[in-house]
Amino acid sequence: MEYADNVKMPDNELINLEKSPWGLEQGVSHSNFLEIFEPLPELKELLLKAENIDEARNLAQKFSGELLIKCKNGEIVSKPVERWLCEEAIGVFMNLTSEYMENVAGFSTLEYLWRATKGDENVLSVITEGFVEEFRHLFRAMAGKAEYSKGWLGQMLSERGVEFVDFDRIKGRKAAEIRSKHLDEAWRIIKGYVDRYPTGLDDAIIEKRKEQKEKLIEFWGIDEDRWNSYKWQFSHVLKREKGLQILKELNELGIVKVPEDNLKLVELAIENHIPWGITPYYLHLWDFEEPYRHDMHVRRQVMPPEWYVMNMLGHKEDREIYFDFMGEHDTSPVDLVTRRYAMIAIVKPYETCPQICVYCQRNWEVTEPFMANAFPGWEKIERAIEWFREHDSMIDVLITGGDPLALSDKTLERVIRRVAEFDHVANIRIGSRVIVTVPMRITENLAEMLGSYIEPGKRNLSVSTHFETAYEVTPEVSEAAYKLRKYGIIIYNQHVYHRMVSRRFENVVLRIALKKAGIEPYYTFFPKGKIEQKDYLIPIARIVQERKEEARLLPGVFRGDEPVFNVPRMGKNHLRAWQDRELIAVKPDGSRVYLMHPWEKGISETKPYTYSDVPIKEYLDFLESMGESLEDYRTIWYYY
Repeated sequence: MEYADNVKMPDNELINLEKSPWGLEQGVSHSNFLEIFEPLPELKELLLKAENIDEARNLAQKFSGELLIKCKNGEIVSKPVERWLCEEAIGVFMNLTSEYMENVAGFSTLEYLWRATKGDENVLSVITEGFVEEFRHLFRAMAGKAEYSKGWLGQMLSERGVEFVDFDRIKGRKAAEIRSKHLDEAWRIIKGYVDRYPTGLDDAIIEKRKEQKEKLIEFWGIDEDRWNSYKWQFSHVLKREKGLQILKELNELGIVKVPEDNLKLVELAIENHIPWGITPYYLHLWDFEEPYRHDMHVRRQVMPPEWYVMNMLGHKEDREIYFDFMGEHDTSPVDLVTRRYAMIAIVKPYETCPQICVYCQRNWEVTEPFMANAFPGWEKIERAIEWFREHDSMIDVLITGGDPLALSDKTLERVIRRVAEFDHVANIRIGSRVIVTVPMRITENLAEMLGSYIEPGKRNLSVSTHFETAYEVTPEVSEAAYKLRKYGIIIYNQHVYHRMVSRRFENVVLRIALKKAGIEPYYTFFPKGKIEQKDYLIPIARIVQERKEEARLLPGVFRGDEPVFNVPRMGKNHLRAWQDRELIAVKPDGSRVYLMHPWEKGISETKPYTYSDVPIKEYLDFLESMGESLEDYRTIWYYY
């Protein structure tokens, strides 16, 4: 029997899982655990009755089958949406009790559930509140008691006396007026969330950053023209010991407040060749006076947390393999080329960047900004480009890295010119973050050169970038984007939806800011599931919840992005489509285990991939520590 290609077959006995990296406290009392069965007391009695795991499985599956029939017949709940969720939840429970899925996951969720129900102290001492909460909500949904149908926003509208408009009972102008009032009130609630998040286009933020820029200009002893030169920005990137010393000096002078523990972690990173670097421009996006209040998302993109540093430190010798989550070593048919799809591949002519993102996918090969040997030489680049000549299926070529816009115009144009020689290439994409980190790099000359390779009806050229927060969208960004658009270049944003930017409506605010700047939302990426980056990871349920409950409220042209999960060695799975994944297990710490069905399913033979997710409970604890109301996220449990 075949399973997913990244699992080991389990032992027959209950496995001893390694200590969870998520920090949830282990151990629950028997009486508290049994409260999860309040919606389904019959199931509790069946599990208590079972003498062994096989009997527990048979009883649980028989119960599930009978419950599903009742649910389909409307005997459990009459509300259509609640009935639908009931069916979905029962299907999940059937997966969790399936022996086949246990073999795929590598352990038995049911065995933990059954033994905890029986009062097994060994199990009760291992499981966490994350495990308990998963089943508390799953059983509510199975019993038709989730109260999901009103939605989190509908509940708030009800509390304000605004009721659902039933168009079967109210018609014509009266219905329209009531519906319009309903939507007006919905907007008032939405606006309350949207207004929480300052953007780089707000007048107050623009003024604050102008003052901060002037302080940095004075510190470096330069004028405005020098600051606006990308060459100066490139040559003054904060990196290595010198960059750290500058950051310390800025801190000592009271110009930029930097917590001492941040500085110590950067020092440790530099000593051990762990990637770190910040451009002067990006530094001025910080809030100099109140660190980690409004600027947490931008600081955390460049200032490494302790867990990250320690994990990178522990894998100094095997970093190139250990942190290659996407398996690029396995998908590179020739040096500098990565291919996971039929009609597009990546070429990397420059394997470093002006600034280092802590959550970088390629932290195993990018060691610092403008690192030595980042340019592989023309001989190697030519061999990589010739590979594209030999593969006429390559209608789209993504020139990325690293960051190709860190190259000179002349060098970059030579790469583009060679790729443009191939008639089968319909689109050339430039993957770059300089529009975020050094927007002055987008000069009129660069924009004109890039635009010159557009041939209407034959070839297009576009730019893909990564804005993570509306706080990064500035007047400088808008000006850079306008230069590119003047020459016909469309800019697409691939947002990495990490936990620092995942609060209610935070991504909505980003989408609005991007549209103002002339940038198109393209992908919302689930962060690469790299455990060294656990401080940035979110549960899959949150990105799906955001798409359904927040993004959907925007006009269509504002939400053109698609939520995706990158399957190692295979590529992007759409998270909106439930048929592309199955929830197959729940670990004792509350981590969901998913079976991801690669995009090739239904196209050609492929193997699923198992992924162990972030415990929802741990993520919600994080949000609560940031001052979020957990009531705002109460439906997250029902996105399977």
